[in-house]
Amino acid sequence: MSVLVFGAGTNYALLLISRYREELARETDHRRALVAAWRATAPAIVASNVTVVLALSTLALAVIPGTRGLGIASAVGLLIALAAVLLVLPPALAVCGRRLFWPFAPRVGDIAATGRVWGAVAQRVSRRPWVPLVGGLALLGVLAGGLAGASVGLTQVEKFRVVSESAAGLTVLGDHFPAGEAQPMIVIGDTAEADALVAAIDDVPGVLRVSATGESSDGALTRLLVVGEPAPGTPASLDLVSAVRGAVQTVPDADAVVGGPVAADLDAREGNRRDLLLVVPLVLAVSLLVLIVLLRSLVAPVLLLAVNILSAVAAIGAGTWLSRVVFGWDALDLQVPLLSFLFLVALGIDYTIFLVHRARTEARTVGTRQGMVRALTATGGVITSAGVVLAAVFAALGLLPLVTLGQIGLIVGIGVLVDTFVVRTLVVPAIFAIVGERMWWPRKAGGAGSRGDRHGHRPHGGEYEDAAVAISADVD
Repeated sequence: MSVLVFGAGTNYALLLISRYREELARETDHRRALVAAWRATAPAIVASNVTVVLALSTLALAVIPGTRGLGIASAVGLLIALAAVLLVLPPALAVCGRRLFWPFAPRVGDIAATGRVWGAVAQRVSRRPWVPLVGGLALLGVLAGGLAGASVGLTQVEKFRVVSESAAGLTVLGDHFPAGEAQPMIVIGDTAEADALVAAIDDVPGVLRVSATGESSDGALTRLLVVGEPAPGTPASLDLVSAVRGAVQTVPDADAVVGGPVAADLDAREGNRRDLLLVVPLVLAVSLLVLIVLLRSLVAPVLLLAVNILSAVAAIGAGTWLSRVVFGWDALDLQVPLLSFLFLVALGIDYTIFLVHRARTEARTVGTRQGMVRALTATGGVITSAGVVLAAVFAALGLLPLVTLGQIGLIVGIGVLVDTFVVRTLVVPAIFAIVGERMWWPRKAGGAGSRGDRHGHRPHGGEYEDAAVAISADVD
């Protein structure tokens, strides 16, 4: 939760401060510049925050308690981060003024060097959009291929990245005793049917021993200890739990239930699978709805969400392959697919909103194609900075001893970098260049193709476009 809140809050702050610096290059009064920056970025920041908060809130429907708790706590944390950036940070910026950027304080008329670089990239993509689009989608497809042969579910020994006494003890126990001794199944049933339960369970292949270990205080229930042959957490042990549960059902009057750590592991797998099938469609629906409301379009949200899904799948595929080949983790832990997909889609929408909201604003005066050029020119630097920061923050999870956190950090870190350098820089601008004004259907962005307003004034961002055109011409 702390990693997610810190990373997302930093993204919001970078977007506001970057726009503030941009306005300082046009406005002599730093507080007027701050007002303009706040008004320009607040809708995108709020929309981004609402998307992630609503996506995390869907975890309240999860059956796994840890997943449910993470969603609620993280949603509250992100709301606090939003309040800090929009209400606490602006007064601090107003007090500091241009001194905040010392020793590179912007002056009126300055053109950011990063704007020149991203402007050249934007012009290149706009002129030949099919090349970056096909290349970017091909790269995402290759990365997604890492999911081939992937498996989900770690054994008890595999859950720690570093040496642990519990894993070592489990290994030693398996070397000298039946591996199932470490985590036997526990069966609770009616005392009157205890003998029938023992006989039914004892007939299950893979069961080594069944013994009664006690009765309830009123004598109505009996506790049975079932030792299996397979090691805990292995597919064989999970199959054995299902077989034992089937066996006790053959004694209907016993009203027996099967528990214990291995049975809980099986239930956790089923619960995570159920949560994945429930939460993922809800997250996608929330993201699509927010994009439709923000962009007032149907075409753009659908295309952007489709690209975002492909980017998330590609990141999970690349992370899965690296986990298996480089780090020796043969499988993903149970919660990794759901949480990774949630973080990737929700945080990827952040960058989509930052870029496309600016593109829609610019398109009102210069049209969609040049509007995207201006948007990428102005936001390329801040989106890249935010992506690198967020990837580094999630990469820090790899230092922790739990494989689960390491896998989430690896997948999300890769996903953020791919989203920053491939999707937001190449694929999305290429789609806008190809589809053009139809991106805003059924509405229009307005002012398509205009180079200025009716008074002949250049709209904000024009100096970046001039720089982009000049550098692109030099490169050509």
